[in-house]
Amino acid sequence: MPADRPQVLVFDVNETLSDLTPLRTRFEDIDAPGHLLPTWFAGVLRDGFALTAAGTYADFTTIAYDGLRAMLSGLEGWARDEEAAARHILDGFARLDVHPDVPDGVRKLSEAGYRLTAMTNGSVALTERLLDKAGVLDRFDVLSDVSGPRCWKPAPAAYHYAIERVSVRPDQALMVAVHPWDIDGARRAGLNGAWLRRGASVYPQAMTSPNYNVQDLRELVDVLAADH
Repeated sequence: MPADRPQVLVFDVNETLSDLTPLRTRFEDIDAPGHLLPTWFAGVLRDGFALTAAGTYADFTTIAYDGLRAMLSGLEGWARDEEAAARHILDGFARLDVHPDVPDGVRKLSEAGYRLTAMTNGSVALTERLLDKAGVLDRFDVLSDVSGPRCWKPAPAAYHYAIERVSVRPDQALMVAVHPWDIDGARRAGLNGAWLRRGASVYPQAMTSPNYNVQDLRELVDVLAADH
């Protein structure tokens, strides 16, 4: 466990705060199987990571759009307009909701004295809309995305950019994320990490362990209160 109480909690957004499940219906709307959602999203992350590893950058929407067109064009018997279909799926991000535990969890963490920020591989605009819809936007000091450092998490520069914007050292920040790769990246960049399992059960042994292993934000509130 961290020796000192973290001053700032840095939230990942996609899947950590937002529930992507409704995007399955968007696939079905354009006559594609809903089960393609996790494969496509994993491909978006892969390509974002790959560009960062190669020393270059493209934003989430560009990579996501390319990935959808490639995936849909390869579907046997699928004959819809690729561009319109891809836009329909991507438009769904603006209509997503947070997970049920998020509003209450965010408020309690804020009321406990933690400063809150977010760092996403997506966009600040969509994060702002998501949090405003959930009624918790005012609880966050600042929102950041990878267009600032021009590299995707888990590159160290992405985490350092986020914490520099709230003027804390890495060891004073706690990264909160559902993705083990995000926790691993944050830990290697000097931050602490809280892994939200959200139904998962196994954390990869090859990755740096989280300081906190909890089911959701409600449990994180309780664990932080007990630890400090």
